[in-house]
Amino acid sequence: MKRFVANPVTTLEYDWLWGKRVNDNVPVSSQENTRPIEKHLQVVPSELEIIKQDFEKKSSKLEKNVG
Repeated sequence: MKRFVANPVTTLEYDWLWGKRVNDNVPVSSQENTRPIEKHLQVVPSELEIIKQDFEKKSSKLEKNVG
């Protein structure tokens, strides 16, 4: 990686931060706090499943009222 140095005197913090950057200054992620992708994903019910659940709830209420 080539660096353009405008000022030859840089701080240690700047050098440390520069070392943490890759791919057009996108910070490298730490592996310490990462979770598996499955933890980030949610199961989203389909429209048909939502309608089915709603129908079952209404049917259950009607059965209680009739019975």
